[in-house]
Amino acid sequence: MFEDQLGNKIELKMAPKRIISLVPSQTELLYSLGLEEQVVGITKFCVHPHSWLKKKTIIGGPKTLHLNKIAELKPDLIIGNKEENTKEQIEKAQAIAPVWLSDIYNLADSLEMIERVADITSKAEEGKRIVQQIKDNFSTLKPLKKQPLVLYLIWKKPYIAVASKTFINHILTVCLGAKNALENQERYPELNMENLPEVDYVFLSTEPYPFKEKHFPEIKALFPKAKVLLVDGEYFSWYGSRLIETAKYLEELKNSM
Repeated sequence: MFEDQLGNKIELKMAPKRIISLVPSQTELLYSLGLEEQVVGITKFCVHPHSWLKKKTIIGGPKTLHLNKIAELKPDLIIGNKEENTKEQIEKAQAIAPVWLSDIYNLADSLEMIERVADITSKAEEGKRIVQQIKDNFSTLKPLKKQPLVLYLIWKKPYIAVASKTFINHILTVCLGAKNALENQERYPELNMENLPEVDYVFLSTEPYPFKEKHFPEIKALFPKAKVLLVDGEYFSWYGSRLIETAKYLEELKNSM
């Protein structure tokens, strides 16, 4: 008997041999755990490892699952996430196969997820190794001494930013050491264009909206006193084995601030 991060009990009679992943960062984790043969289905946004996009069956996007394709694959385990997948589709997926769900707000949640996913897929030792690598790398990361005020943008038309009660906020504030300009709001609010905050930095994330340097002038016009930086959204939002490299990325980012 296994338990996911929502407290759901999942019973498997044997190690899963046909796994479907509904979340990109957890797909990369399954790859890092050595589950190449067991993973049979992934989403169209599961770009790491890139080779799996051709090798595995694509079952839609995290919020637009093709349940018929999932059923055709005859999975014995489906792995998803509370935030990235919809409740309605998860409930339908649960009628097809056991569904293990993560619920991630901080680094501790991520490490717990990695160990639990490794356990349910019979890769416990590999999971412990990944967790230890992440802990070792983050142990050397020193947060910024001064707390610059940062606005982290993830979308345009409308502009949407990251606020509190998110994994990105944890990486931004606790790990990097910045202060979130929207710390008094929650989740992913739309910006009030009539009352924009004065900030030290605007971070333009490369995902989900693909911000690029060409967007700098329009952002600079909105925030003339701020420094605009393009940041890799995968290092701020992917909570699987990508975290092995996150501390190094944040250290490099600190040097450009």
